[in-house]
Amino acid sequence: MIESAALIVFPAAMVFAAFSDLFTMTIPNRVSLILIVVYFALAAYIPLSWNVIVTHVSCGLAVLALTFVLFQRGWVGGGDAKLASATALWLGWENLLDYGLVASIAGGALTLVIMMMRWNELPSRLLSVKFIARLAEKTNGVPYGIALAIAGLLIYPQTGLWSRLGGL
Repeated sequence: MIESAALIVFPAAMVFAAFSDLFTMTIPNRVSLILIVVYFALAAYIPLSWNVIVTHVSCGLAVLALTFVLFQRGWVGGGDAKLASATALWLGWENLLDYGLVASIAGGALTLVIMMMRWNELPSRLLSVKFIARLAEKTNGVPYGIALAIAGLLIYPQTGLWSRLGGL
């Protein structure tokens, strides 16, 4: 039962974060908190070795430090920083490079799509939809949580945690 829930929590949190960022340009703190709490519950249940837990925690903290700097410079949003850090906790150092690469590619594609949308005049009917109008606004950022979530979903099945839980 716990294994099944664990296989669902991470993907569900990623999907929720992506849609939340798309529709509101925010990722609620509770998403990152749920990911952190469930990770430690799983670590105790499985159980994971202290070495694995410490390396995953160090990965999450390193990503938090990096994304905090990026947030301070205005390059990423606070929700993106927290989501990336909580995701890194689950993925660990062994998957961090793949996560960053996939997030960069997905984020670049997302940014291009949004830029194309902003360069072209959209029909007023489309702009009457609140989240589309927000995305089309040239002064708004890019909901990068979508790219972070896509990357997390693609990399999660490659993790040791996934295989320990009996992932398909």
